[in-house]
Amino acid sequence: MSQRPVALVTGASRAIGIGAAIAMALAESGWDVATTYWHPYDASMPWDSDPKDGQSLRAGLERCGARTIAIETDLSLIDSTSHIFDTVERELGAISAMVMAHCHSVDSDIMTTTVESFDTHFAVNTRATWQLVQEFGRRFCGERGTGRIISITSDHTASNLPYGASKGAMDRIVIAAASEFRAQGITANVINPGATDTGWMSDELKADVRSTTLLGRIGTPEDCAHLVRFLCSQDGGWINAQVLFSNGGI
Repeated sequence: MSQRPVALVTGASRAIGIGAAIAMALAESGWDVATTYWHPYDASMPWDSDPKDGQSLRAGLERCGARTIAIETDLSLIDSTSHIFDTVERELGAISAMVMAHCHSVDSDIMTTTVESFDTHFAVNTRATWQLVQEFGRRFCGERGTGRIISITSDHTASNLPYGASKGAMDRIVIAAASEFRAQGITANVINPGATDTGWMSDELKADVRSTTLLGRIGTPEDCAHLVRFLCSQDGGWINAQVLFSNGGI
């Protein structure tokens, strides 16, 4: 390519996270990469995040030859998506691939979920996804067949109700995009990476995952990133409107 295409990866704040691994994989494959993050969410979770992670990620992307920009934004706010696209287009150019790895996840079950928690999960995981997809479809100006939309999902719903339910709704939105954006040749797929070690798993849970996964190990962020890399390539352009289970056979 005479010019590197531009990818947007949401939810890339932690060095050990799926978003960061995806950003690095795309940069290694010749993409310029914009990322988003929201540190207040990470800070509210047991694993937290180190602000230096963002600096480290940016340095890694640049070592791969990528131009990059990191945007801190609260995806629960309605105007965040237009702000993201305006910033990326101004700094890097038009977006050709969008990978949505952001999430809001706070465990609760049917009986203990509050209305506030339910609404926040759907605002971040579902409504923001719809708005990002909408903005991508509105602004995409690349050659037919080169546009890519990918989201990262989960099938964990029991005892994690608002997260799982909002991710399920997200899946439907992304798959709908494959049909509604067919005239532009944009592919849209969902990846379910299964239990992935991003710092949240207890030793007991890790042992359980190993014992119930056919390949006998825990998924890594790089496992998901490899599939994203393929889907964003020309070779991956025939895969469309799919929910792909890439989980080692759990």
